[in-house]
Amino acid sequence: MTGKVTLVGAGPGDPGLLTRKGEAALRSAEVVVYDRLVAPELLELLPPTAERINVGKEADHHPVPQWRTNEILLEKALEGKNVVRLKGGDPFLFGRGGEELELLAERHIPFEVVPGVTSALAAPAYGGIPVTHRDFASSLHIVTGHAKAGSHLHINFKALAEAGGTCVFLMGVSALERICGGLLDAGMGADTPAAVVERGTLPTQRKVVSTLGRLAEEARQAELHSPAVIVVGEVVSLSDRFDWFDAPPLKGRTIVVTRPKRRAGALRSRLHELGADVVDYPCIETLPRQENLPLEECLSRLRTFEWVAFTSSAGVEVFFDALWRQGMDGRALSCVKLAAIGPSTAHALEERHLRADYMPPVYDTEHLALGLAERTKGPVLLPRAAMGSPILSRVLAEQGVAFTDVPVYDTVFPGEHAVALLPLLAAGETWVTFTSASTVRGFVGSLEPGTDLSRVLGLCIGPQTAAECVRHGIRTRIAREATVPALVELILNAAQE
Repeated sequence: MTGKVTLVGAGPGDPGLLTRKGEAALRSAEVVVYDRLVAPELLELLPPTAERINVGKEADHHPVPQWRTNEILLEKALEGKNVVRLKGGDPFLFGRGGEELELLAERHIPFEVVPGVTSALAAPAYGGIPVTHRDFASSLHIVTGHAKAGSHLHINFKALAEAGGTCVFLMGVSALERICGGLLDAGMGADTPAAVVERGTLPTQRKVVSTLGRLAEEARQAELHSPAVIVVGEVVSLSDRFDWFDAPPLKGRTIVVTRPKRRAGALRSRLHELGADVVDYPCIETLPRQENLPLEECLSRLRTFEWVAFTSSAGVEVFFDALWRQGMDGRALSCVKLAAIGPSTAHALEERHLRADYMPPVYDTEHLALGLAERTKGPVLLPRAAMGSPILSRVLAEQGVAFTDVPVYDTVFPGEHAVALLPLLAAGETWVTFTSASTVRGFVGSLEPGTDLSRVLGLCIGPQTAAECVRHGIRTRIAREATVPALVELILNAAQE
């Protein structure tokens, strides 16, 4: 059976600009063939079993030539696979999408095209430049600034100069001097507003706003590189007035997030909204314990417990999965009271239509234990991490509360050396968020022994996490409470100093 190929425009870089139809195609893909400029977050949408083939190109360096990319699409479709060709920007705007379809059409392979947001529109928009405006430009001309291999750049600069309107050049940063010179020679005024937007729509976006006569020199001084979009026309004069992308308080700040990938979404999304360049660096993973006989035994005698106390959303998830496997559901908890260490854990209960009967005023294990001791003499069931804080069990024992401590998941440290992170650590002060002591241990363990941590600023969710940072020589700041919003507030306050 013959498969199908779907060309999907990934957009210019910001993963939020992927279309809903493009997302649906990725979620059902069996094979994805993707470009260099595709946002890594988009690959997370793929099924875990999907085959991933990187055919990324850089300027003057094509490790996988175009003809081979075309063949790969054909070969995978002939294997009966549902293939997604994920391309930066829009597949049909200087994306060679038409070339990739030719072989498929010749062999009668079914295909579909999902348009994407092009950098020709998105990069100027993120730079505060509307490519058309009734008072300045009523036409738009999109031109490639990249010549076909073995040929010279052929642009009708005279026609562009005479047409007026806005000119947008893609893939032209290496030819910026020739482009500016060609427009000037064609009669366009040297004082015409012009700009280069580098890495448009990404947190690391930069721009140089100048005039046609000075743009090449100022872009060179700023050391702008590909990928970049060149915009020439009166609309560029609106850039400062309409600059919304550089306004967020964390713009230009790189922040490392160490939470497990499955649980990093809320923190990562909020920091991204505030303009930060977020580096996903999950330092721990949580793995449910399989065939957990102690947990199953406790579930079979839930009526003997007065409280079930949860210390993490992961514990809630594993507990209820085990409950379901035992043929039970939330009704089995009608005989017990529920405690949650903090809002995120309480939210995990709420997602299962259950409310926490108790949540401590300070979201840590010591205050959870003290609060339980005030409300019961036991017994209490503690389904939590195998490496859970000893403070909880110690305080409960000191208070005379009977409890059963059941490990339901293990915290695993990937333990890989952070080659990709080393340049960031070497560049200067590095901000790293820590949401548990285990993320600190995972972070330190992932680095080469002896790595200098003096320039790492640990942004910690609570005192116990900060104490682990201090033990490893990491400077710390502590959120006012152990919640993601408070951690974000801490980061914002630090950025304003």
